[in-house]
Amino acid sequence: MPNAAIESQETSDTHHLSTDTTRTRRKLDDRFVRQSPTPAKGNRVTYDARLSGFGLRVTAAGSKSFVFNYRVKGRERRITIGQYPAWTVLAARKHAEHLRRQVDTGVDPLESRISAREAPTVQALFNRYEEEHLPTKALRSAADDRSMWKNDILPALGAKKVADIRPQDCDDLHRSISRTRPTRANRVNEVLRKALNLAIRWGWIERNPASGVRRNPEPKRHRYLGREEVSRLISALSKHPERTSAEAILFMLLTGCRKSEALNATWSQFDLVSRVWTKPSAETKQRREHRVPYSSAVGDILKRRRAQGRSSQVFAGSTGSALQDVRRTWEAACKSADLHSVRLHDLRHTFASLVASAGQSLMVVGELLGHSTPQTTKRYAHLYDDTLRIAAEGVSLSLRPKRRTTAKAR
Repeated sequence: MPNAAIESQETSDTHHLSTDTTRTRRKLDDRFVRQSPTPAKGNRVTYDARLSGFGLRVTAAGSKSFVFNYRVKGRERRITIGQYPAWTVLAARKHAEHLRRQVDTGVDPLESRISAREAPTVQALFNRYEEEHLPTKALRSAADDRSMWKNDILPALGAKKVADIRPQDCDDLHRSISRTRPTRANRVNEVLRKALNLAIRWGWIERNPASGVRRNPEPKRHRYLGREEVSRLISALSKHPERTSAEAILFMLLTGCRKSEALNATWSQFDLVSRVWTKPSAETKQRREHRVPYSSAVGDILKRRRAQGRSSQVFAGSTGSALQDVRRTWEAACKSADLHSVRLHDLRHTFASLVASAGQSLMVVGELLGHSTPQTTKRYAHLYDDTLRIAAEGVSLSLRPKRRTTAKAR
């Protein structure tokens, strides 16, 4: 009998077990099992005279398998051990003795087997994570999470039961990705750890096997364009033939916004009279609305964009939908401006440095960038070293003793 059929028999036998105390009993040995006759219909169970509940079931089709009957919470249940001759009488009897010990300690073996069979897999974990957790994240972050699941986590762990994942599995996954993408390996583990924390909350597991994975070092990198570099970049963008993508990049430089915020911007978000941009919570990393004034230079870009198209998107592609990427224009502009080792996201850092160099406070920088906590903005604190040094020097100068004027000078 195939395993699936055996499992089905277990559940059906639970409801159709005989309560007759005059069951057929005899010592089960290999000779008896081998010669046991086939019933005309249905199945017949012969129980062992030595071990209570241990028996041989023979069906009308000639299939022979070992079973174990037991009572738990006043209910009689039957579990199939395995088929003969794949299972010998000796092996089946030893397993039945193990099951008997489980029953005596209050464990229901059949319930444990059913629970293990129906336990959620990592694929099921992703399905629920995608349904319940990803909608709480910004679109860009959700898409990035989904990419890590489909490209890294599911190929390695998807078929595993969540309860069977061990710390070694998480270490192996992290180590494998680290060979070529060390920073990405850290992000993947963060996503997996979050999902497993949710699994604890859902009652699937008790401990998180992804906790404690050793992170790869991530050197902090902040590249700021100098004023001369900014001038070269603006000049290159002004000459680029792809005006939509070029102006989108210039817009990022002049607002300090993220790429996704710029490319997904719609006209409904802008008050063109008051020059205020209100980013909806669905578009911000912090998942909260961000209202920020913008400069006259940004206003000029918006006026040009408004005059050139009728799409609801500020930076619309040829089909009228949101521009998907500006990578080619960015690479061409950097080459033309002779800029090296610069990422598009560095324009955000550059905007922050220009605000700081204009004498504005960290609070102002944070408000313009849309940071949710002052701690995030503190990465730009070193930009104020010269300002703070001048302030400290002013204190020392004010404390120097004044020179006395001579009588003659009076």
